[in-house]
Formats: sequence, C-alpha cells, structure tokens
Amino acid sequence: MAYQQTTIAVNDHIAEPLSDALMEHGALSAAIEDAYAGTANEQAIFGEPGMPTEQIWQQSKVIVLFEEQADVDPIIAAAAQQCGINIPVYETELLPEQDWVRLTQSQFDPIKISDRLWITPSWHEVPDAQAVNLQLDPGLAFGTGSHPTTHLCLQWLDNNLKGGESILDYGCGSGILAIAALKLGAGSATGVDIDEQAIRASNDNAAQNDVSAHFYLPDALPQGQFDVVVANILANPLRMLGEMLAGRTKQGGRIVLSGILEEQVEEMSGIYGQWFDLAPAQIDNGWACLSGTKR
Repeated sequence: MAYQQTTIAVNDHIAEPLSDALMEHGALSAAIEDAYAGTANEQAIFGEPGMPTEQIWQQSKVIVLFEEQADVDPIIAAAAQQCGINIPVYETELLPEQDWVRLTQSQFDPIKISDRLWITPSWHEVPDAQAVNLQLDPGLAFGTGSHPTTHLCLQWLDNNLKGGESILDYGCGSGILAIAALKLGAGSATGVDIDEQAIRASNDNAAQNDVSAHFYLPDALPQGQFDVVVANILANPLRMLGEMLAGRTKQGGRIVLSGILEEQVEEMSGIYGQWFDLAPAQIDNGWACLSGTKR
C-alpha cells in the first residue's frame, strides 16, 4: 500500500493541537520532531536533574501519514481551522508501495566498529565469529551504532577498557554502550535514561546479548561512583549535568562525552576541565567525543 507523507512547519504552541486535529480528520499517524535536529540549533527537551523541562521543541515539524487516496489539502485546512490558525506551510510526497519490513531491514547491515567489535542486527549472520558481536535491532530507542556519536563512544570503550571496570551509561537509549562495555570485559554496567521506553528497550537488548546490566530512570539511580562514566546525549544537557556527572566519577576514573558538535568542543572542554584532565577530542563527521581523567 502506498501512502502520502506531509511535513508541516509549526511552533511549540500549535504542534500538539494540530497533530491531534489531523488525526481527528483522517490522518493515519502524526509525529512531532525538532525542526533543527542534527544542527547546532538542536534543542534538548530532556527532564534531566537540574534542568528545566521543556514539553516540546520551540520550532517543530509535524510528520503526518495519509492514505494514498486521501485529499490532503482540505484535511489540513480543516485541522488548521479547528486550531484557530492560518493554513501552515507544508509539503506532501508520495511514499510508494513497498515491503516496509524488508526495506527497513535492508537499511541496517552489520556495523564494524573495530577489528574485534561488530554490531549485527538479528536477521544477519555474524560477520566475524571471532569478534565481539553485539546483536542489536533498530527500535524506538536511540542508539544502533550507526550515528557518529555512538560510534565514537564504542571506539573509546574498545580502545580503553582493561577489564573489570564499573560503567555508568548516562542517557543509555538502547543500552548499547552499557552492553558493549560488558561484552568488552567491564565488571558491571548501569544505564540511566529519562524515557521508560528506553529502559525497556535496554533491558530487552541486554537479555538478547546475554549480559546483566541495570537500567534506571534518573530519580531511581542508586548512590555510588563509577570507574567510567559515558554520556552520549547533547550539548545542552551536558552543560547542565557537569557537576553531577563529575560527582558520579571516581577519583582517577574516566569520563566520555559525546553528542557534541565539533564547534562546541572548546566550550565543553572549559566546563568539564574543572574536574577532568581532558584528552584531545576525537572527531567523526562533525561530531566530537571528549574524554578525560578525574583529578
């Protein structure tokens, strides 16, 4: 079955009401995304400790799916009228009929992190039986190893873990970093995320990889410090969480930070340099990974 997909530019005041109205008028689905995702203007809306919680991005886009035969223009006009706004700017494209499961699977091949570390979706054969293989399928939670920030963190773990370390993965998403750390020899791994779906996905992925990790919402995280703290989130929460993340790192322990754009390295180094001796940043496609040792 083919579908029509419409992308609508909106602000934070109207994104949710318009999405609801579009669903009432016949849309099959409506999702809200950050209009500036992947840019320096990307906005964090995380409810991290010490951060004000935003409900939605200030500039958003609503991605709407319609049946192939749907008359999109009057639906959008009716939804806009219901919300008391002028008809917004939007674009519509036809998504041709495809085997969506097979198409999705075809987009996710095994990912080589290093000579000894691979990420392999469950429908693929293991590319190297002698390597450490993480079995991870794309899902609702972020983190399949394909994004440069995740790749950079995995490379750091692969290059630096000696065995037996305690790991905190702050902003665990799919749990990939905690799981990788355990399979690379860490003694224990704990993950934290603000999204309950991420906690469920992380537990499922840990079970799929036959490792034991513990995942928590922020307020439920037990007290304690860790040998290695990894935070692959975004610059905005990293700005706010520096003191807390430093407090979770043991004296002489290591911190690994990513989700940082290359042009944000100097600023982040200034913040985290208060507590850590930082190594030069590692860069991949405009994204950076900072690491350091707690003084």
